[in-house]
Amino acid sequence: MSAPARASASVSADVLTPGAAPAGAPTGPITPVMVRLKLSLLRNGLRQSSTRRAAYIASVVVVLLFAALQLLGLIALRGTAHAPTVAVLLVAVLALGWAVLPLFFPSGDETLDPTRLVMLPLHPQPLVRALLAASLVGIGPLFTLCLVVGASIATAHSAAAVVVAVPAVALALLTCVALARTVAAANIRLLTSRRGRDLAVLSGLFIAVGAQVVNFSAQKLGTAGLGKLDPVGDVVRWIPPASALGAVDSVSSGAYLRAGAQLVLAVAALGVLLYLWQRSMTQLMTSPDGSTLDASADGGRQRASRGSGLARLLPAGRVGMVMERTLRYVWRDPKTKAAWVTSLAVGLIVPVFNALQQSGSVYLACFASGMLGIQMYNQFGQDGSAFWMIAMTVSSPRDALLELRGRAAALVLITVPHATLVTVITTALVGGGWQRFPEVLGLSYALLGALLATGAWASARFPYSIPRQGYKNVAPGQGGLAGISILGGMVASAVICAPLLALTIWLHIADHTGITWILLPLGALYGTAASVVGLRAGARCMTRRLPEILTAVTVG
Repeated sequence: MSAPARASASVSADVLTPGAAPAGAPTGPITPVMVRLKLSLLRNGLRQSSTRRAAYIASVVVVLLFAALQLLGLIALRGTAHAPTVAVLLVAVLALGWAVLPLFFPSGDETLDPTRLVMLPLHPQPLVRALLAASLVGIGPLFTLCLVVGASIATAHSAAAVVVAVPAVALALLTCVALARTVAAANIRLLTSRRGRDLAVLSGLFIAVGAQVVNFSAQKLGTAGLGKLDPVGDVVRWIPPASALGAVDSVSSGAYLRAGAQLVLAVAALGVLLYLWQRSMTQLMTSPDGSTLDASADGGRQRASRGSGLARLLPAGRVGMVMERTLRYVWRDPKTKAAWVTSLAVGLIVPVFNALQQSGSVYLACFASGMLGIQMYNQFGQDGSAFWMIAMTVSSPRDALLELRGRAAALVLITVPHATLVTVITTALVGGGWQRFPEVLGLSYALLGALLATGAWASARFPYSIPRQGYKNVAPGQGGLAGISILGGMVASAVICAPLLALTIWLHIADHTGITWILLPLGALYGTAASVVGLRAGARCMTRRLPEILTAVTVG
């Protein structure tokens, strides 16, 4: 480690050590400063373009509308026999979502990155309080607050229960946010250190499985009989932060001693999470990372970029070079690798789990193409500051087309075998589904082509930067832009696939199931044609907007 790095680590360790009082350390409260800083980051991010402002406002409106509908639904449950069970399970699902979703989805919480505060003379305890308060600013905490308030209204049936509901709601919200920050702080090294890329992949698998647990838990609330959930609710009501809402129900039924124990569990869980978060930040801000170590420790060996392995099988020219670069990103870059692994896992888990539960359709196999096709979006954001080297080589629409074609070909190289395998497994698990295997596979190929088309155009039209440090996948103020870009692209892909879907439906309605095999070659050709048209449109857009793209992915 270099001398400046050792000095920085030493100073930071002195500052973060309890009882240390470095000269010039701030004595005033830093919580208001952090909250204002969070608001300033969001405001300045929205000022960069009208597109970001529109996307952010649209996402806020959609989230608030959904939260209001959920709130009304929970209020409507008030007085029913199973309302307490729904309330505690809902809070448990929310906590699980806060634990796994911020590390995977780009629309995660945009709280401040603690690694940016290394050189500041800040003590750990005030820093945790300040960052926790800053984490409460955003769409996610507001959405969670609405649902927790609705759950408390559904379970509070007395004046004492209403009084207990106030701290219970605060405990549940703070526990969810603290859980997300603790998990994120523990994984920040995995997302930034090359030495930890393999563990990052395991973390990505955990996130993928956790996200599906959240998904199936939410489906269980809506489809299973509520009476069957009562035994699960009896156990979950003792698990924080759901225990806070369990205390409200206990007070409503007159069990004050049980309510006190449940509140104590919620408070203890919050204290443990804050302690673990503080400990993770202390270690994070006082320990050197891989960027401060001597590169010669790895031997400084450089392998030949071409002439061995997969590189010999790739086409010559720019397309092959771009494919190799993209595949190297997938294998070497921790964030890119984690995103691909989670997409592969989720694309397999969703159809297979539904098939095993005898509640799914063979058409869910298309989910594999959908999950990997989304990787085509924001192609230039993953390059970061290195994109300027690529931009220097793009002087015409043909250069841009070859660049996009290579990126799309690398994605197809992985997605087509994976989608085919998932379709085979899903068809085998769903009874009597082999007759529909050709049409499902054809629809998967068509969906992949549509996502390649819309992803290429959206990458050029709505680029956004991906922070290389920290656990965020979108820069502050760009979460709405990323969400609207992907959501709009998925809707456009559905519209593109509409003719093939209409043909599939017509063949079944007209009882021409004997010739549905024709959908396999038609789907492959249709997807290829859609991708060709989309790549050309994206290349023209990339050529026109190259300076804007360069600014967005390197500065934004």
